[in-house]
Amino acid sequence: MDSKIIKMETEFSGRTLTLETGRMAKQAGGSVLVQYGGTVVLVTATASKTRREGIDYFPLMVDFVEKMYAAGKIPGGFFKREARPSTTATLAARLIDRPLRPLFPEGFRNDVHVVVTVLSYDKENSPEMLGMIGASAALSISDIPFHGPIAGVNVGLIDNEFVINPTVEQFATSQLDLAVAGKDNAIMMVEAGAHEISEEKMLDALTKAHDSIRELIVFENEFIAKAAKPKGEYELDVIDEDLISEVVKATTEKIQNALNIPDKLERNAALDAIKDEVLVSFEEKLPAEEFEQKKSADRRCI
Repeated sequence: MDSKIIKMETEFSGRTLTLETGRMAKQAGGSVLVQYGGTVVLVTATASKTRREGIDYFPLMVDFVEKMYAAGKIPGGFFKREARPSTTATLAARLIDRPLRPLFPEGFRNDVHVVVTVLSYDKENSPEMLGMIGASAALSISDIPFHGPIAGVNVGLIDNEFVINPTVEQFATSQLDLAVAGKDNAIMMVEAGAHEISEEKMLDALTKAHDSIRELIVFENEFIAKAAKPKGEYELDVIDEDLISEVVKATTEKIQNALNIPDKLERNAALDAIKDEVLVSFEEKLPAEEFEQKKSADRRCI
């Protein structure tokens, strides 16, 4: 499959950040190669063509794949094969998942799989935020519906000065280890550890981070404008507004009373009884086929 290779780069926090698509993983819905310093990650995003039936959540999976060859090593000792993800990889996948998940359309039930593979690690620039930027870019240029882009940065506090995307060595002396992700108009995810810095310093760090995120999003948008595919048509699982109104009207007062029950087990039992009561009432007044169609939606309305 021939495709045009699109490559763009910018200077960010003293290093060159590169986004590239069209060279690798061409059969994925969207694929982006991200390089920052000597660290390189490949991010692919793919969605199923049909929605998954019978679920009331969005089936997004993010995998963060570490390979020892990325750091110039081979497995040794008792475990000589790379198998399950490490704790670090699992946490990195969750870090990327959190800001992505809210940006898909309400009712989108197609499986989406984002894979971040670390191809090279220079032991200076951490790959987690590169994975986040790459995931955002890959989803944005794909045919998958996604209300991005987003970006993420790390912030350190070294010698009382904020540093965006500190190296691993710089983090060793930093008073602050802050990870921030967001859109151009909002911060969406914050994860931090610190050595007792003031609230004012933390707010300043968040402001500094968001300014840098906006800078990255401008770069991403330029890349997306050159590389984006047309978005596909996907069927959404949308609950009928009349059904929502009917269920809300029938259950609001009962739920309020149930939530005031002090005992947890009694409270949960009361809420379950309300759900069952609603289902029975609809089963009595709807034809069997229509009732089965609305059954799962009834529970999601409560």
